[in-house]
Amino acid sequence: FQSRSFQPEFVPRDPNAKPKRYKYPAFYDPYGPRPPPSDKIIQLAEKIAALPLEERYQIQPALAERTRHPRMQQISVEGIGMSSQGGTAGATKTEEKKAEKTAFDVKLEKFDTAAKIKIIKEVRTFTSLGLKEAKELVEKAPVVLKQGITKEEANGIIEKLKAVGGTAVMER
Repeated sequence: FQSRSFQPEFVPRDPNAKPKRYKYPAFYDPYGPRPPPSDKIIQLAEKIAALPLEERYQIQPALAERTRHPRMQQISVEGIGMSSQGGTAGATKTEEKKAEKTAFDVKLEKFDTAAKIKIIKEVRTFTSLGLKEAKELVEKAPVVLKQGITKEEANGIIEKLKAVGGTAVMER
C-alpha cells in the first residue's frame, strides 16, 4: 500500500539554474576571530623558546602550581579490552607487579566446535567486546580472555565456559 501526499508549496528546481557556491573558511574557529597577541606575550614566548630543553620541561609544572591549576589524574585502563600503550604503560606495569598475588588470568584452552557460537556469546558477556572481536578472539583458541581479575571472578568465568562447551584454565 503506497500513498503520496500532494505538496502545494513544492516548487521544482529550475533545470537551468547554476549551483550556488559557498565560500568556506580555511579552518573553523568556534570563538570567531581573535586579536593578535600583545608585544608582551610575544616577547615572553620568544624567551621561553630560547630556553634549553631541560628548563622548558620545568615551566609547565611551575606554572600549573603558581596558577593553582588542578593536576590531571591518570585513568586506569585495566579491565578494558584494549592494550595499554603509550604514557600509561609504565603506571599499569607497576600496578600489575603489586597485585600479582591476587590477580589471575583466564585462558581459553580449547572449545567444542559445535558450541562455538555459545562460547562467543559468553565471551562477549564478560569482556564487553563486539561480535567480530569476540569471534576473532575465540578462534585464536589458546588465548587469554581476561587478565587481572579476582580468583572468584575467574572461577565463575571458567564454570560458565565449561557449561557451554569450552575448556578454560586459570593462570597466575
